[in-house]
Amino acid sequence: MGTISLDLFMTIDGVYQAPGGPDEDRSGGFDFGGWQAAYSDEEAGAANVAGIDRMDALLLGRRTYDIFAGYWPNQDDHIARTFNAMPKFVVSRSLTNPEWEGTSALQDVADVAELKDRFNDIHVIGSGDLARSLLEADVIDRLNLYLYPLTFGTGKRLFPDGSGVPAAFRLAQPPQAFPNGAVLLAYDRNGAPVTGIDIS
Repeated sequence: MGTISLDLFMTIDGVYQAPGGPDEDRSGGFDFGGWQAAYSDEEAGAANVAGIDRMDALLLGRRTYDIFAGYWPNQDDHIARTFNAMPKFVVSRSLTNPEWEGTSALQDVADVAELKDRFNDIHVIGSGDLARSLLEADVIDRLNLYLYPLTFGTGKRLFPDGSGVPAAFRLAQPPQAFPNGAVLLAYDRNGAPVTGIDIS
């Protein structure tokens, strides 16, 4: 049985919107696109590439798919070659014939669980709306959270007010701190939250 991991670049206040480029996603008037670049360093990059090298399938929501499909097929570095060669899946009711080679469309979140029978290490990158739905369906096995030393006060968050479901996680590996201030926190799903412990 394979696993599904969520890889998310996010700020201290939980914003994951447009880390890669200034015009990646300006929805909602977001003016901070490209915020990840100033905190990139060799060690963080190596950790990211190592995660990509381990995955054998990529799962995306429609908005992130459109960004990736418009960028990676036109690149020729190691990450691009890896993404372009691996099987890719996009969850979308409106996209029936994805143009990015090697991509299949899934109509619903309910179709995602069966990917675990076909692949060992499936990763969701970004794709906040899809990620929330997968967490609610309890099919996310690991969270790989790259936390950056920034706050914006605005922008898309994985758990906006009132969203999310009760869930517990355990640290899957020691936190990795990188020279420019980012930290990788990896958590595995660990049942339901435990409350009401008597500490007296």
